[in-house]
Amino acid sequence: MPDGYGVPETDDGLLDWAEVEARLVHAGEYWMATTRPDGRPHVVPRWGVWIDHHLYYDGAPTTVHARNASANQACALHLGDGRESSIIIEGRGGRSEPLRNDLAQLGERVAAEIGRKYAERGYSPDADPWSDDEAGGLMRFNSAKALAWFSFPTDLTRFHFG
Repeated sequence: MPDGYGVPETDDGLLDWAEVEARLVHAGEYWMATTRPDGRPHVVPRWGVWIDHHLYYDGAPTTVHARNASANQACALHLGDGRESSIIIEGRGGRSEPLRNDLAQLGERVAAEIGRKYAERGYSPDADPWSDDEAGGLMRFNSAKALAWFSFPTDLTRFHFG
């Protein structure tokens, strides 16, 4: 961070990834940024579920964000208001390609969690057949690095993933 932001110089008060991940699990909306083929950014809110350290979300292959991720998997994910709490993650997005044997189990987990999170908004997990051979429009975001804070700048923390 640039000088003057007041970021602590010690590790005291840094966030634990488990605290950050809990917010990712419970979030209702995730803002996703992808890049169009001509270099222009595209940002869209996504419903999704955080399972096993990945965001799973849906998107027909014809949507702008799905086409963008197909051409260039580099994307970013954001939660929060930018003042009191924010999580910014850079990574790769695109169609979920689990091993065929794991597809049905993953699809059932994703559908159940989406049903739990979004039932009050009228969502029915029966509407998305992610457990079939094609996995519908199931997409997955893989994290590379993150920047998070719950009280800027006192707990500003960077994370890197293998």
